[in-house]
Amino acid sequence: MRSSEIRQRFFDFFEKKGHKIVPSAPIVVKNDPTLMFTNAGMNQFKDFFLGNATPSATRIADTQKCLRVSGKHNDLEEVGRDSYHHTMFEMLGNWSFGDYFKQEAIDWAWELLTKEYGLDPSRLYITVFEGDSSDGLEADNEAAKMWEAFVPKDHILYFDRKDNFWEMGDTGPCGPCSEIHIDLRNDADRAAKPAQDLVNMDHPEVIEIWNLVFIQFNRKADGSLENLPAKHVDTGMGFERLVMAMQHKTSNYDTDIFTPFISKIEKDTGVTYTFTYDEAAKSDIAMRVIVDHVRAVAFAIADGELPSNTGAGYVIRRILRRAVRYYYSFLNQKEPYIHTLLPMLADAFENVFPELKKQESFVAKVILEEEKSFLKTLSSGLKRFEALEVREEMLDGKVAFELYDTYGFPIDLTMMIAEEKGWKVDIPGFQAALEEQKSRARADAQRETGDWTNLLDTKDIQFTGYDSLEEAEVKVVKYRTIKEKNKSIYQLVLDRTPFYAEGGGQVGDSGTIQFGDEKISVLTTKRENDLIIHHVNKLPEQVEVAGQASVHATKRALTENNHSATHLLHAALREVLGDHVQQKGSLVKDDYLRFDFSHFQKMEKEEIERVEARVNQKIRENIALEEARSIPLDQAKEAGAMMLFGEKYGDNVRMITFDKSYSVELCGGCHVKATGQIGLFKIKAESAIAAGVRRIEALTADAAEVFVNEKLDELRSIQAQFKNPKDVSGQIVSLQEQNKELQKELEKFKIENAMAMQGSLLDKKQVFSQGECIVQKVDLADAKMVKTLMHNLEKELSNGVIALGFEAKGKANLMILVSKSLTESTDLHAGNLVKEFAPMINGGGGGQASFASAGGSNSAGIDQALAAVKAKLS
Repeated sequence: MRSSEIRQRFFDFFEKKGHKIVPSAPIVVKNDPTLMFTNAGMNQFKDFFLGNATPSATRIADTQKCLRVSGKHNDLEEVGRDSYHHTMFEMLGNWSFGDYFKQEAIDWAWELLTKEYGLDPSRLYITVFEGDSSDGLEADNEAAKMWEAFVPKDHILYFDRKDNFWEMGDTGPCGPCSEIHIDLRNDADRAAKPAQDLVNMDHPEVIEIWNLVFIQFNRKADGSLENLPAKHVDTGMGFERLVMAMQHKTSNYDTDIFTPFISKIEKDTGVTYTFTYDEAAKSDIAMRVIVDHVRAVAFAIADGELPSNTGAGYVIRRILRRAVRYYYSFLNQKEPYIHTLLPMLADAFENVFPELKKQESFVAKVILEEEKSFLKTLSSGLKRFEALEVREEMLDGKVAFELYDTYGFPIDLTMMIAEEKGWKVDIPGFQAALEEQKSRARADAQRETGDWTNLLDTKDIQFTGYDSLEEAEVKVVKYRTIKEKNKSIYQLVLDRTPFYAEGGGQVGDSGTIQFGDEKISVLTTKRENDLIIHHVNKLPEQVEVAGQASVHATKRALTENNHSATHLLHAALREVLGDHVQQKGSLVKDDYLRFDFSHFQKMEKEEIERVEARVNQKIRENIALEEARSIPLDQAKEAGAMMLFGEKYGDNVRMITFDKSYSVELCGGCHVKATGQIGLFKIKAESAIAAGVRRIEALTADAAEVFVNEKLDELRSIQAQFKNPKDVSGQIVSLQEQNKELQKELEKFKIENAMAMQGSLLDKKQVFSQGECIVQKVDLADAKMVKTLMHNLEKELSNGVIALGFEAKGKANLMILVSKSLTESTDLHAGNLVKEFAPMINGGGGGQASFASAGGSNSAGIDQALAAVKAKLS
């Protein structure tokens, strides 16, 4: 059975069981501060378990794109080495939110696996929770009894909470789980050792394929458990592992999910895949790394996460660079390659994750440019390697870590190159540096989250900020304290609020809440999943008392100007540049706006002017806002609303329109009532932020006026300097031409001076035991000119050494040249000489054997350094 059919049968089966089939959430998480990426199927349903939101159906099923690059079995450097771990994977799942519980979950899991899929029941083993006295929990004999209807008792195994008690995190919903494992070994191996001894022992052919979680408790911050008001089911089945079992393979990479890609790599590289899982089979590991990593990188970019140097973008960059390292080192591919797999990948997932097909060319372009950039870095790393100096044939661990961290060299690549050179690598030193980095990261991320103190039992949190900036009566639903980097953060949830929570690029509102005589400052407002959380400067003394909430009106109005301007800007960019323009990010604040969009070249000056003029035209038209606050998603699509890739939309959406023929977008943010309120729009800058992604920074209203007036004042000042000519730009051009001519005259004078100096320096040459030398202080302040002078002098010497000292820009400089004949026949080395004498000018430097230079702060030490050079040569 093909993988696509296996997936579809899962959907069909649970649809018949009354489940609503929902699309995957984006692989990049935007509204949950505890996660960068979706790492489990339940992430998008977290609020339902927490009681913060009500699901559209009590039975749901889907396949979810997941990404894991840390934690148990998910060290990035291990992916590709074994048969069943991945970075990006699909998680098939079915959920019950207060509907069915253990019996149905177990019955249906068995029915699907053995009846629909036809897996051999004798190969299936079940694990259940053995209980935990520290939590006061008994063994889950209830689940075990249910399983006895399907499997022999000796196929039911009890494990501790590490393996069979699922928890969302340090706090939150949790419960016992029951895992289904399958024995994929051949008959001889099965007869030799029972599978019971291999379950949960990391055996590559005795693996977990489905986890049924029975969520019935809530873990509090103090570690204690309390019963949830309703019981839920959360199941997750690794799609790649299921396909491996269904297709009778012993490796995920041998299934039709991956084999077409491996075959293409074989064809493109001329390297044969040998189906070997051994550290020595580097080319096999490389192919598995590539076919795994291209999925993670492509889907993350399609969902809006571009490679970068921080946060989630850094993780994506690391994954991509690891794949490049492997094809560069072990498949002899020296040109960008991964982007060539995009058409095949987009086609393979078109019917399940269509967002990649829709952005195929954009994603491929981003990956191509990233590959080009890293290949240059990799080349620089190899040059760095060649220049390394080692002691006693041992490469320092800190240097190995630098190669890993800066140049992307995996430790095994460093060891391989070192071995070729006859060196060893200080592995303990490398591990220590790596652990130090991880410890810093853990310390930076340290966060203690207190339990919510619940005051009101309500899930109906109302946002009223579209219509009003004040609420006469608000009540605190719950509150908590979070400690982060030794600082306390206080958070409130209100039953109704005018404060907009950060989202869609728009920053959160600030303002005040008045509790009786006590005024609390709202510093910002954020969204955690679907919960609106107010960050306040302190907790109110009378937290049960109703308060009055007020949003900072001026800040909100300016923010609305900028948010509406981004919509007008988006539409203008598509008019001027083309329909390929898609929003790739934005930041909307009160003082400026930032808009990122897909476009593969720098905007021309004329294009920027046209975009700016179009936006200002729409502002002057004073177009009234049309808001459809809650309409079906399909209706919004029919209206032609712009939808952003990587956003998760519900069944109903909010649609913002400024002229139906101009700008129609899905948006949850705050906007002006009419475009005339924006006043003025001015683009400050246009730049590149990633391959195929441009950024515009712009101002509106008062900030735009201030910016324009500052530029006019600057122009008037320049005009005054030229005595107010009619053509100030012509005057500046004329001045630049004069400057160029003067520079030419100056260069000519410098050359003539150097030529004259060359003769006098030759007159001062001296003979030493190994050749001729010139050691002098010169009156030149141009390092390039001094270097040229030295090379000209060398031509006149036999086995020459030249050392010149000079001052340039207030700093001392020392340059030493040694003829190639001397570097080959003696131990004279320009780099070593410079290192020896640079301290005399309070500086440092180095270079090659034939030429080296140093700079320092002590000009008075030049004569001392030159004298030391003479003494060295005498």
